[in-house]
Amino acid sequence: MAAQDLIGQRIKAIRRQRGLSQAQLAHPELSDSYVSLIESGKRTPTPAVLELLAQKLDCSLTYLINGVTAEQMQELELALRFARMALDNGEAEESRRRYAELLADNNLAGLASMWQEARYGYALALEACGALDEAIMVLGELNDSAGEAMTGERKIAVALALCRCHREHGDLSAAVRVGEEALAAAVQSAGWTDEAVELGATLLGVYLTRGDLLRAEHFAAELLSVAESLGTPRATVASCWNAAAVAEQAGRMDEAMALIERATAIQSETGDPRNLARIRNAYAFTLLRTRPEEAERALGLLLRAEREHETSATSPFDKARCAYGIGWAELVLGRPENAREHLTAAMAQLPTTRTELYNHARLLRSQAYFMLHQDDDCAAELRAVTDWLDTVPATRKTAETWMTLAEMHRRIGDDAQGVAAYQRALACADL
Repeated sequence: MAAQDLIGQRIKAIRRQRGLSQAQLAHPELSDSYVSLIESGKRTPTPAVLELLAQKLDCSLTYLINGVTAEQMQELELALRFARMALDNGEAEESRRRYAELLADNNLAGLASMWQEARYGYALALEACGALDEAIMVLGELNDSAGEAMTGERKIAVALALCRCHREHGDLSAAVRVGEEALAAAVQSAGWTDEAVELGATLLGVYLTRGDLLRAEHFAAELLSVAESLGTPRATVASCWNAAAVAEQAGRMDEAMALIERATAIQSETGDPRNLARIRNAYAFTLLRTRPEEAERALGLLLRAEREHETSATSPFDKARCAYGIGWAELVLGRPENAREHLTAAMAQLPTTRTELYNHARLLRSQAYFMLHQDDDCAAELRAVTDWLDTVPATRKTAETWMTLAEMHRRIGDDAQGVAAYQRALACADL
């Protein structure tokens, strides 16, 4: 029902409660026919007319517009603020509860902007709690119903969160579809903005995850160019952060390090705690891959990120990536017992055993078992990773994982499985 219809219904209901006719309510400033048109939803009253009618009906202007009293509006705004604060402080379950209570409040139903904000916040809280299926459902409904009542910035935020949740859930096709459709609409509507660049950076990460390096390289160059023209910290951080991962995958290690260092420096000065923790994580990963001799430095970054994750609106996926990184660093530093502990913690925080991160943690944990001379446990992990690899598309990244698997089989003396894994790696690389 349109807002003007609801306003007209409220005016009619209060007028009748007051025992007034349309002519009595209208006199002397308005005509009774004009009041009739307002009550039937055929005319939208101006702010001045609404204020006049509120005075004549002895009710608040807030109630006529929103269907709630000024006191009720204040209570809803306060509840929304507390739910948002809980999420920002990393209290995901508390935030989820508060948002759910808000959405169950009938007074919120007629407040389109606040209702959208509550639904969006609820979805983020669900994501932070690891309830990705439900988060995707809520965000999908918001994304599908994104009409004129939703601002362009909010549309992009919803699409970005939905794209991210699909990626974390492992549905890369859905992540690409959502990201590309939303980005095209946003750029066509308002041109490139900070929000559009951040959505593009998320989409770039999906291209990279699915092994589409050529598309990722072209898009990374486009985002860096757009960010340079915008000249804003948000756009620069988003583009450099994800372009660093692309450069690393392409073997341009010095470029990757320069980009991630630039992104980290800017984010440290201007960014929110959640993204700062995530970018420290990415910086540490780049160090571990390109400069393993600096593993101690990488571990320091990861431990700092871990503390920041605890006090921000961080999803279990982000926390799992951080724990994975700590386990990786401990492995490089020759401490397999510590590595196994952190890798196990990372796996425990992920909602499904089918994600890429879960199985990469398993692969690293197999190395920890090998270093601990627990070959049977190592072999069990390798079998589990093999089962997972059999279900995923053949990409360059998949080929690299098969190669690591082949090397681990060789180390524990399982030459037959090692040869089979090596052959699968060659098949993925079309060799």
